[in-house]
Amino acid sequence: MPELSYPQSGAASGKGRHLGLAVFVAVIVVGAVYCATHLLADLQPVRESSVLPYLLLGTALLIALGFEFVNGFHDTANAVATVIYTHSLAPNLAVVWSGAWNFLGVLTSSGAVAFGILQLLPVELILQVGSSAGFSMVFALLIAAIIWNLGTWYLGLPSSSSHTLIGSIIGVGLMNQLMHGTNGTSGVDWNQALGVGRSLLFSPLVGFLAASLLLLILKAAVRIPALYAEPKGKEPPPFWIRSLLILTCTGVSFAHGSNDGQKGMGLIMLILIGTVPTAYALNKAVTPAQTQTFVAVAQQTSATLAKYTRGAAPSADPRADVETYVRTRQLTPATLPALQQLTDVIGRQVGASGSMAAVPQNAVDNVRNNMYVASEAIRLMEKAKQPPFAPEDAQVIDNFKAQTDHATKFIPTWVKVAVAIALGLGTMVGWKRIVVTVGEKIGKQHLTYGQGASAELVAMLTIGAADVYGLPVSTTHVLSSGVAGTMAANGSGLQWATVRSLVLAWVLTLPASIALAAGLYWVFRAVF
Repeated sequence: MPELSYPQSGAASGKGRHLGLAVFVAVIVVGAVYCATHLLADLQPVRESSVLPYLLLGTALLIALGFEFVNGFHDTANAVATVIYTHSLAPNLAVVWSGAWNFLGVLTSSGAVAFGILQLLPVELILQVGSSAGFSMVFALLIAAIIWNLGTWYLGLPSSSSHTLIGSIIGVGLMNQLMHGTNGTSGVDWNQALGVGRSLLFSPLVGFLAASLLLLILKAAVRIPALYAEPKGKEPPPFWIRSLLILTCTGVSFAHGSNDGQKGMGLIMLILIGTVPTAYALNKAVTPAQTQTFVAVAQQTSATLAKYTRGAAPSADPRADVETYVRTRQLTPATLPALQQLTDVIGRQVGASGSMAAVPQNAVDNVRNNMYVASEAIRLMEKAKQPPFAPEDAQVIDNFKAQTDHATKFIPTWVKVAVAIALGLGTMVGWKRIVVTVGEKIGKQHLTYGQGASAELVAMLTIGAADVYGLPVSTTHVLSSGVAGTMAANGSGLQWATVRSLVLAWVLTLPASIALAAGLYWVFRAVF
């Protein structure tokens, strides 16, 4: 097997490396200054009587960015494995290139994956994220995910950061339910967990089958022996093959940043809302004109819901009744009247301020929670198709949900930049252990150019499609299973010891991260 090195010679290559390093450091410094400047500007209007919220904010942000850093060197190594082992790019250039495209993927991501994962959490923990339970939740799931990721990285196992984080979230939800009993807590949203679980379960199977099929089609359609040959020594492949492999590496890196980077963003938003809600509970980028539109939509939605309340008596506590529906998924005669009242309350609260940015500091958290509960209730009603709204009424109600989501489920640009820096840095630090496993230990023969291109093309398309639909998938599992699929299709043979280890890591990740997070949540509840 080839060594993880690439020929470098002469003063020119040395100067090139130094220039590249200088540019990279400059980008990191500019990005860090940008993040710090915007964070301080957001915190300037905040008046806290204690330094504790700022200490918690700083600690939680460091842990969240640490998770993304570990995610970078744990997952993205898969993207550079094929270009390194086929000598299409030098290792140092490959990881810098991959880190840059991870950076861009994070910056252009939509946020759908981030908030989709957060829906797994018990609703009361999201509504009370600034409480002791909320901080315990954030610290427990982040630290559990980091511990498992570091452990599997140390053993050189391409384990999934997505699996790990979702297992940690489930662990927190289960322990929260065990500590409080079945009353008063929603526990884990198992319907949402099932949807996420399906995407994580089937994506490796898609990677294996699609990559093997693509390689067979490629061999039948493109009869160029050089494409299916092993690299010769440390000699790079022909230009067109090298371009193809670099293109697929770029696509996987970008897709990984766009999908995996969102998980850290969602957690950072929870941290910001919990520690400094007056600055981040509502999207202050919503303009006064958009705010007036929001108020009009709220009024229209209230009138629409009134058609279905059948003259029911007003609720004494409308948000509590809507929260009950979100927790139990049981539609009662009190649910729709309460949702209508809550919609009226939200419209009046926002309308009285004139804009989202002008909502009084002492009311921001309450307004945000009202919006979040109303949005979740509408989402669950749409999913269950209960009650059966008329198409035109459903459109009005869905428009209100979209407006509330725009006001509460947002990610500031500086958060994206911070996550992008952490993910990009991680890509360039600890890639070698995972690269060795993917490049040397999955198949019995060296990875060929065609195999590398097939595996990465399938990974790029699978992750990209999942990102469009807001589903989390594992870059690690899709790509490593794709490499295994091409080995099987090519008749190269598989190293079953490695395959068993990969499957074992895949099977154990969920229960291990669930147990870790549950135990840490119990400990942190006692500490906080």
